[in-house]
Amino acid sequence: MSDVNKIDGAEERSLEWKSFLIIAVLLFPVLSVALVGGYGFIVWMLQVFVFGPPGAHG
Repeated sequence: MSDVNKIDGAEERSLEWKSFLIIAVLLFPVLSVALVGGYGFIVWMLQVFVFGPPGAHG
């Protein structure tokens, strides 16, 4: 009964590689774009509604 949940070494390594590739190829780039885009959007909205455009004021 305990053999049902056992994964042999080769299958475990395969799952680790698949997990690594999903994280490295999909998750990190998507998160990077989302974070940089979100930061840019926040700065843009602050300039529109709060601080005004950058440059010399006066």
